Amino acid sequence: MCFDVRMKRGNVLIRHRDTSDLDACVRALAEVHKRDQYPMRWPADPAEWLSIPAMLEGWVAELDGRVVGHVVLCAGKPGDATPPVWQERTGTPIEDTAVVSRLFVDPAARGYGVGALLMTEAVRESRARGLQPLLEVLSSDVAATALYERLGWELLGTVEQQWHPGETVLVRCYAAGDPVASVGAESSVPTS
Repeated sequence: MCFDVRMKRGNVLIRHRDTSDLDACVRALAEVHKRDQYPMRWPADPAEWLSIPAMLEGWVAELDGRVVGHVVLCAGKPGDATPPVWQERTGTPIEDTAVVSRLFVDPAARGYGVGALLMTEAVRESRARGLQPLLEVLSSDVAATALYERLGWELLGTVEQQWHPGETVLVRCYAAGDPVASVGAESSVPTS
């Protein structure tokens, strides 16, 4: 389902991502990497990095017809940091979780609520599939952490995760709480 959301300062459209969007997504990701160093290491093949094998669904955000944001929803798997933390806390099998990943918004499009809209769609889809939405973020990513907490995500804990041989990072593990309330139902109109 797509949501056409009229924003005060422009028009944001959240829609399913398809392969024809990848070039535009990579361009936006490059701008994010320049400004925020996300991803921490620039991937050898950014389009492949955006196309996670465990991906259940992906979305892009368009602002005035230009792709400015991206998010994917992936099946929870044992190699992720957060599903095992959730399983330990609740007894929920990892297979009953979904991980929100690869969220980014072009710096030129920030302030329009694009990140919150993308997160809302990922949470809706996760819940529609009967899965618990989870995510993990580098503990040093203060801006992303602030967004997730503003949207009502619950911090489960901080864990170490090995990304590469000899490289361990600290990640904050989150679970979606109540449905994201910062984007009210009155602000979104289904378009398909």
